Amino acid sequence: LSLGGTMELLDHLRNVELFKGLTDDELSEICKLCNSRQLKVGEELITEGDIGKEFYLITEGSVKVVVGTSQPTPRTVIHMGEGQLIGEMALIDQGRRSATVRAIQDPTRVQIIQNDDFQDLCERNTNVGYVVMRNMAADLSFKLRHLNLIKNS
Repeated sequence: LSLGGTMELLDHLRNVELFKGLTDDELSEICKLCNSRQLKVGEELITEGDIGKEFYLITEGSVKVVVGTSQPTPRTVIHMGEGQLIGEMALIDQGRRSATVRAIQDPTRVQIIQNDDFQDLCERNTNVGYVVMRNMAADLSFKLRHLNLIKNS
């Protein structure tokens, strides 16, 4: 990444909920793990059922998340755009992808972070691991409460 690109990426990382509470030095370490990829409209980033070995930050454009791609009528569950993470649950369980993700805007650019690289960083700097896992737990807690409110209303 160029210096300008690094500063721009740092700005993106500062606005990611999962990374809230990290210092600029810690975010710079995450920048070093990022590899950029550009997608064209319709191009798949993630395929439902694949094993999750990385997660993605959308830095430009947007994607749609589609479930049931092996069914006769797959459905789009959400559109995601700049500043949003995709596939971060793989950090926890390295499980199979629960949806297919396709670019819906030209260009769509993502930063790819390999789980193994990110976990190595968390072992070297335990504060990064602590903050990220705390943020992930808070997000999961919020989603579960929201889901329970919907079910019980």
